[in-house]
Amino acid sequence: MMKGQVKDNRIPFFGGMKVLIVLAIAGLQLAGCDSAPKRDPEYAAVPPAEIPSAPQGNGSIYQAGFERSWFENVRARRVGDILLVNLVEDTEASHTNDGSVDRNSTTNIIAPTLFGQGVSFNNPFSSYPYNLSQSLQSDTAFAGDGENTQNNEFNGSISVTVTDVLSNGYLQVRGEKRIGMTGGNEYIRVSGTVRPEDINIDNTVESTRIADATLVYVGDGQVADASKMGWLARFFISAVWPF
Repeated sequence: MMKGQVKDNRIPFFGGMKVLIVLAIAGLQLAGCDSAPKRDPEYAAVPPAEIPSAPQGNGSIYQAGFERSWFENVRARRVGDILLVNLVEDTEASHTNDGSVDRNSTTNIIAPTLFGQGVSFNNPFSSYPYNLSQSLQSDTAFAGDGENTQNNEFNGSISVTVTDVLSNGYLQVRGEKRIGMTGGNEYIRVSGTVRPEDINIDNTVESTRIADATLVYVGDGQVADASKMGWLARFFISAVWPF
């Protein structure tokens, strides 16, 4: 390099754009690698309640706090106990809507009169004079129908924990199952209220026996994105589409 010349270290515009695009793609790929399932605090497990320490013995045969039932079962009944929920949901719904609107209107404009005589003007293009009386008629008709049919089947099982015991003995339960797979994550969430009488001897209960039940089956990642409807298709079936 000759003396007096200054070296230009600036990156050309298009070269800089290529670098930015490469960095953006690399960032998206790194972001996609972090696919670990995330916990929902609303469905987090609850630790069992602390059992008060038993009082010291006073010489009696019966000691409160040391009793144990010979026929005690293993069904959930306390805060923190685990209960297995069998998901046996099978719902089918259909809805049909038909609508039609017809509107007819007629408007007559009577020609004005002057001293009891109708007012008219000569028509230069015809031998008949202009008649100011007019008649307007409008007919509008609209007919539409829609039909929606949905059938959902949800089978499986999930373990939940007892979060609270109500005053009537009913159990409030909730739980979440997180499944991480290649291409996305799946989440199963259950919450509701269970009667102790509905719990089977093997500490299981059907989801149809849960009152105020919330059953959620969602996913994220590439599989969930591929099953979503695109914005253009949503526009054509929305109320904004005029046709």
